[in-house]
Amino acid sequence: MAILRNFVVFEGGDGSGTSTQLELLQRRFDEGRQNLPPVVFTFEPTDGAVGQLLRAALRGEVKLRGETMARLFSADRAEHLYGEDGVVQAARRGSLVVCDRYTLSSRVYQGIECGDELPAALNSGFPAPELLLYFDIDPHTALLRLEKRAQKDIYERIDFQLRVRERYLHLLDSCRAEGSRVAVIDASSPVDAVAEEVWQNISLLPIIKRCTTQ
Repeated sequence: MAILRNFVVFEGGDGSGTSTQLELLQRRFDEGRQNLPPVVFTFEPTDGAVGQLLRAALRGEVKLRGETMARLFSADRAEHLYGEDGVVQAARRGSLVVCDRYTLSSRVYQGIECGDELPAALNSGFPAPELLLYFDIDPHTALLRLEKRAQKDIYERIDFQLRVRERYLHLLDSCRAEGSRVAVIDASSPVDAVAEEVWQNISLLPIIKRCTTQ
């Protein structure tokens, strides 16, 4: 699997804070406190047509088989990567692309639902990120963060999330073997401390170093 330079992925179970950290990182770039490259912040499922169907399924509004979900995630990802103004185009033209969830989420979540073989096959041809940040947190703590949400996703169950964390930790070595730099972040730390650790890892990327040393 090829590495896509300038591509960063946030991964973690439900309630691990990936979306919050994406917002905080975006704020850092928006403030322009130092020379930084152009950046694209994005997420999966996307807000495209396939992604919207997936989000409806995650909310429990549409019932889909695990195998169907796996195939839809792959289709949504292919458009996200290779469609007009997609991730690959942005990264190759010199933008930093930061994505909330990617192939590892499929291998974890759909792997639980329908086994390893199909998600692994569907995602084997997609490029690996240059940097993968895994936000690790005890699932009991993570789900407490989500209690006040009016709408729960179908995967926000303690039995399922315990398996999610186990699979993430098991699969991180395969991500390293693919060539991604993997950092495990303690997502139970205070939000600002997590944000600083995120930045410390991202600041090591060559695209950041080239800008900050100019």
